Amino acid sequence: MNNRRRLVGTVVSNKMQKTAVVEVERVFRHPLYHKVVRTAKTFKVHDEFGVSPGDRVRIVESKPISRSKYWVIEEVLRVEERSEEDTVEELGV
Repeated sequence: MNNRRRLVGTVVSNKMQKTAVVEVERVFRHPLYHKVVRTAKTFKVHDEFGVSPGDRVRIVESKPISRSKYWVIEEVLRVEERSEEDTVEELGV
């Protein structure tokens, strides 16, 4: 295994060509107030798998692919279940 950072997140958007937007949520305890804080950050990632919104993926750091894209989808961990109604809405029928 190499030293590149790996994060697990959820796909938010896939409307670009070979690019997906993945949201990574981080949960930590505030150092002074000891309240549980949830923060989320989005990353533009290179997508060779053709993921859809809602899928859970592992992303890995890579060399810069474009101005804002320096992460690559390494593995699809869970595919979001889709009903027939969702596919009809995507087609615009």
